[in-house]
Amino acid sequence: MLSSILSSCSRHGAALTGDPGLVLSTEGTSGPLTRPALQLLAACVGLPVPAQDSPTHVANNCRREHGPWGGGVSQPPAEDALFPAAGPGPAVEPRLSAGFWRALQSGLVGGDGLGRKRARYLLRRAVDASERQPSLFWWSAEENEKLVQFWENFILIMETLEGNQIHVIKPVLPKLNRLYELSVSGKKGCWLFHPSWHMCIYKRMFESENKTITKEGVIHFLELYEAKCIPDSPGFSEFIIGPLMDALSESSLYSRSPGQLIGACPPIGIKLQKFLVAYLTLLSEEEKSSFLLKFIQKMTSRHWCAVPILFLSMALAYIPACKALGMEGLHALRDVLQCTMITHQILLRGAAQCYLLQTAMNLVDVEKVSLPEISSFLVSLRPEESLRRGTILWMELCSWLCTNDGHFRKSIESDLEHQERSSLSTYVLTLVEDYLKTPPSERESCFMPDWFEAKLVATMILLAADVEELKNKHSEKINIKWIELKAFLYPLLDVLLKLGTNVYIPTLKADKSLQLLLKLLQTCSLKCSNPQDVENFPFLMLIFFSSFEVSDLDRCNLYLALVSELVNLSLNIGWKKGPSIWNFIFSLTNASIHTLQEASNEQEPKLREQIQKVVSMASLTVVCEIIDQKPELQLESMQPVETLKRFISSAQLNQVLKKPSSVEEKSRYVCYGLEHMVSFCSLFEESTSCQGWGKIVACYIHDQWVCLHFLLKKYQNHIPRSEDETLELDLPAVQRPRRTFQSALEALTVLPSEQVLPVFHCMKILIPKLLVSSETLCIEAFDLGWKIISSLSNTQLIFWSNLKAFVQVVFHTEVLAVAASSKGQAYAKIREMISRLIEMSTTRTGVFNIVLGYCCQSWVLSTSDDTHISENPFLNAGEYSELLMEACIFGTVFRRDQRYKNTSFALCTNRDEHYVRICVIKFLCLLDESNNSHKIFVEDLVTKLLDKDELISKTRTRYYANSLQHRVKNRLWQTLLVLLPKLDQNFLTETLDKILQAGFENNQASVKYLIEWIIILILHTYPQFLSKFWGCFCYDEEKLKTSICTFLSVLSHFDIILQNTSEKRPVLKKALIVVLQWCFNHNFSVRLYALIALKKIWGMCKTLHVEEFEALTPVIESSLHQVENMHGTGNAKRNWQRIQEHFFFATFHPLKDYSLETIFYTLPRLSELVEDEWISLCKFTRFTSIPLPSTYQWYHSRAELLDLKPSDWSQQDKGSNSVEMDNQTEWTDVQKKIIPWKNSIPDLDLELVFQDRAAKLGKSNSRLIVVASLIDKPTNLGGLCRTSEIFGASALVVGSLRYIHDKQFQQLSVSAEQWLPLLEVKPSQLVDYLQQKKLEGYTIIGVEQTAKSSDLTEYCFPEKSLLLLGNEHEGIPVNLIQLLDVCVEIPQQGIIRSLNVHVSGALLIWEYTRQQMIKQKQLK
Repeated sequence: MLSSILSSCSRHGAALTGDPGLVLSTEGTSGPLTRPALQLLAACVGLPVPAQDSPTHVANNCRREHGPWGGGVSQPPAEDALFPAAGPGPAVEPRLSAGFWRALQSGLVGGDGLGRKRARYLLRRAVDASERQPSLFWWSAEENEKLVQFWENFILIMETLEGNQIHVIKPVLPKLNRLYELSVSGKKGCWLFHPSWHMCIYKRMFESENKTITKEGVIHFLELYEAKCIPDSPGFSEFIIGPLMDALSESSLYSRSPGQLIGACPPIGIKLQKFLVAYLTLLSEEEKSSFLLKFIQKMTSRHWCAVPILFLSMALAYIPACKALGMEGLHALRDVLQCTMITHQILLRGAAQCYLLQTAMNLVDVEKVSLPEISSFLVSLRPEESLRRGTILWMELCSWLCTNDGHFRKSIESDLEHQERSSLSTYVLTLVEDYLKTPPSERESCFMPDWFEAKLVATMILLAADVEELKNKHSEKINIKWIELKAFLYPLLDVLLKLGTNVYIPTLKADKSLQLLLKLLQTCSLKCSNPQDVENFPFLMLIFFSSFEVSDLDRCNLYLALVSELVNLSLNIGWKKGPSIWNFIFSLTNASIHTLQEASNEQEPKLREQIQKVVSMASLTVVCEIIDQKPELQLESMQPVETLKRFISSAQLNQVLKKPSSVEEKSRYVCYGLEHMVSFCSLFEESTSCQGWGKIVACYIHDQWVCLHFLLKKYQNHIPRSEDETLELDLPAVQRPRRTFQSALEALTVLPSEQVLPVFHCMKILIPKLLVSSETLCIEAFDLGWKIISSLSNTQLIFWSNLKAFVQVVFHTEVLAVAASSKGQAYAKIREMISRLIEMSTTRTGVFNIVLGYCCQSWVLSTSDDTHISENPFLNAGEYSELLMEACIFGTVFRRDQRYKNTSFALCTNRDEHYVRICVIKFLCLLDESNNSHKIFVEDLVTKLLDKDELISKTRTRYYANSLQHRVKNRLWQTLLVLLPKLDQNFLTETLDKILQAGFENNQASVKYLIEWIIILILHTYPQFLSKFWGCFCYDEEKLKTSICTFLSVLSHFDIILQNTSEKRPVLKKALIVVLQWCFNHNFSVRLYALIALKKIWGMCKTLHVEEFEALTPVIESSLHQVENMHGTGNAKRNWQRIQEHFFFATFHPLKDYSLETIFYTLPRLSELVEDEWISLCKFTRFTSIPLPSTYQWYHSRAELLDLKPSDWSQQDKGSNSVEMDNQTEWTDVQKKIIPWKNSIPDLDLELVFQDRAAKLGKSNSRLIVVASLIDKPTNLGGLCRTSEIFGASALVVGSLRYIHDKQFQQLSVSAEQWLPLLEVKPSQLVDYLQQKKLEGYTIIGVEQTAKSSDLTEYCFPEKSLLLLGNEHEGIPVNLIQLLDVCVEIPQQGIIRSLNVHVSGALLIWEYTRQQMIKQKQLK
């Protein structure tokens, strides 16, 4: 667009008249751009301009005397070539052209930094010209001050944004609020400045490389338009749908703010909701519809991550109900569901689906959409993720359909039969009828129909049924006959009744009817009020009664799925009439076994025979599952079931079906029923492909192991532990478990990952029996199982089911017990598996949850005090205590991108990373110290936790707040605090030294509080340990410098410690002696802690009236009085007040506040731990199936502690100041770069070569040449280039121009080479170059220390100076020193003898500039 504008101007001199909506004011007329303005505008946007006039002509037209704009003598400018004064002549004001401003705005937000810099320059010139004469920048003389203030703020913000540093940009953002105050007229309610200028600022922020700046820009934009009543403007909605939505696609924007709990909506999510609501209120109905349609279409037009889509969908769902979307909008919502979210994570995708359905119900105009379009949208919602029958969302949808029934756009004509029915019922009845209609050409189709139609019809049938039920409930006319579910199903029932009798029913029709039936049963169980309602269902079993042959696997899976669903249905509704289930199981079992036992007489098996075997094995699987899961049917006594058991036990496991011959002809196979025939034309090619046949064989082997698991589960108590034992029953698979187990290992190697689950189930039964006799095989099974689990991704659904099965195999109670008793290879392998699973859990969230949940539930139920591990499963906890110890300190510090997802997960689900720690803490709370095995376990765990803390302290002598080390130590001491009441005196006698030693370490505040709390409780319970505690004060000051405050904090609760002490006076005396010596410490913080302890102890002494302390009374009272009445307002007085108000000394009570809530929620919050470490009390009751003991009383914190806010007194000064700064509406001063353009003459010589033009564009008339040919480091050259450009040097001479393309040069120069003339003079050419400059009148000045060098502070630079800089290592060569007029050295005070060459050059360049500026001022 810009190219065509500029080309048009240069060719025809035509006016750049653009869209009136983009012009800043409607006053004035458009005219052609002057040639100089066009030149600079082209440079601004980086476009070439074709030459029209000769350079001489342009220079003559543009030349003027040096005035205040050119840095010369004070003559007023006769003419501004860029923005000429109004008057006669061909030049017309360019600021009256909309195209000029459109091009300038494009330059301000362009991707090239140099182009943006030129655009800002041009804008400054326009503003300055407007101060001198009327223009579009103001409307009246009274508004001149406001106009100037607006543009100064605007340019300051745009310049600051170039820095990409949030600490520089954030103080300037309040000025953006000021722009709006200047821009919006309260009287007229309209824009005084076009809003596109504001959009330029936001677009720059949105496209910043610094994501923090992007986030600040988005938040500021949303807040401003939410809080202020902003007039609508053209192009604003396009800006929202364009740059704003592009910025919102960044997942990192949706992070929680500091102090926000897990599961709360992030700030941008909340602000986006409010913004959309506020903005839509400004729009008319037509504009609102257009905007929302474009907004939703934008969600389908690019790749969106799951997190942004979730919060955009949430914002749409919160828009108040209105009729804004029609058919096109509904289709756009469907496209988001079907295209944009197809690859998103399941949890986030499900939540977004719910919000988009809410959006559709709130915003769709039902009169513009038809029921078929509604159903097409609803079928895009996945029932397993969002729209499930019986949920609140389902009921809201039913209510919406009920309310709007009859108002949807008509898409079908109602016949007389359906006149009395609602539009939804009519549509559904027609939908079912059309679904079951089959064109004649499709009668012999061999392909299964797509499941999409069946899903759609089933969903609409159930919705219509529930809507009719809802209408009946709200109807006052109770005698009205409402349409029951069976009315919608009548066409389907009619087809199903004919399946067993009519052989001419088309295959497609039969398939579709069965698909619909299965979808109905799977979507939701049919609700029947009494047994009479199901009298129409007996026919459903007829299709399965006779022995049948199935050669189509897809149809086989359909029929077998129907078998399971129909059996469940018959049991749920109490169906007793019709054919017996016994007869059905009898027929199906006999037919399947007969097919599997039948041997083929041909050398090459036929496809029909092989497929029938696969189908028969799948049928036996269904039979086994029915027998196992439905014991109330009493099928065990049936003779075919005994036959089934013997067949399974004697069958060859992992039997690979031979691939059929490739020359077998296509034929017709019996499909369903005894007489119904179907052509099966393409099955052979599909089934006999390598990949297809492999899947078929895998399904066959999988079904074998499902059947075998049924058998092993029935006889698991009879499985012999060795081959010597015999079994009365003739079941080889049960009697010879080792051979069966070897087959299981073989199955793990041949089956794909999605088919190994039944093998794991069988191994769970076999391994406990074989671990002693076949340890090597069991270890091999562990390794194979781990190989399968580790190869899966946790995003795959099969990962979690396989992981649970693997955990149950490895951590079976009996397996753990046997391995621990022998301490052999299996024990070592299990411990290895624990380490691997813990390591996996750091990258795959939820893995440790499954391991720990299974183990704790297995161990916690045992209350026996038996010392034998096989009789007491709890003993496994002691043998594998490292598992529980790791659980106590478990928790990963996730990468930033993962934290955004976890925030969204917590918002959408009850999933939480705290599960592991909650599970183990509840497990530990259930332990009874009176139980000897529990007591031994607790003491062992405490010892290991203390050792872990010591190891961390040695490894990391210093660690940062909220680092992983800090969190681990905090979790560790939280666990020790929970276990403390279960420890007796004997154990504490051995352990107290380690606890006290931990107090000497350099710990973070939260860890210190926990250690101090534990010491207080120990001394309170066992005062005899006070002697050990006094020993902590006997170390030298070097050891105590970081820890003495910990022990002084303990003494601040000395009243709690002495509650169980009979003789308090001697102890108080000892405490006073100890504390007093620290009250005079040179460290201020130590004195404060000591004074707090002294105040507490002295108060106790006065209460007890201890007379022997009277001699100390004057000293102590004087000290306390002095500190209480400190004069002044300095830090000392404030810190004394704050430490007294600190929660640990003022409110916290070590005994009354001992509770789970204080330990895991209140204390971490008050000690400023990151929110991820706060575990609220409700999670202890909501998570896991492990109950807290009924006698457990320590639940809640006291209200006094809960109401406190975080405040660490040692950080108050810093924190207070930062808060005050954040609350300021506008800073008094901000960073602002020096812009020396006002002293320039940019309109002269515009047709010169680029670098020559750049030398005069924005520079003073300097005569300084900097020669850096001897310098060879790109970093030094880049810095010199930047310095020379800033101080207006006339040229920089380098040894080679190739340096300017070096990345290091460009990083230091920051585009200065574009604005500074660069000359290439090789070092070998320097002699000639310097001699030439001498002839031109330049003084050659060398920066070097010589015998005759002059001091920089005393040297006076001539106007024409040439500065020669030496090499980084060798300086200026001797042959060049001889050519110098003078050597100048920089005076030094330090020991190092030289400065960096860039620094030296910068000092001399600045000194030259400073002296020339003084001379110019003197002349003026």
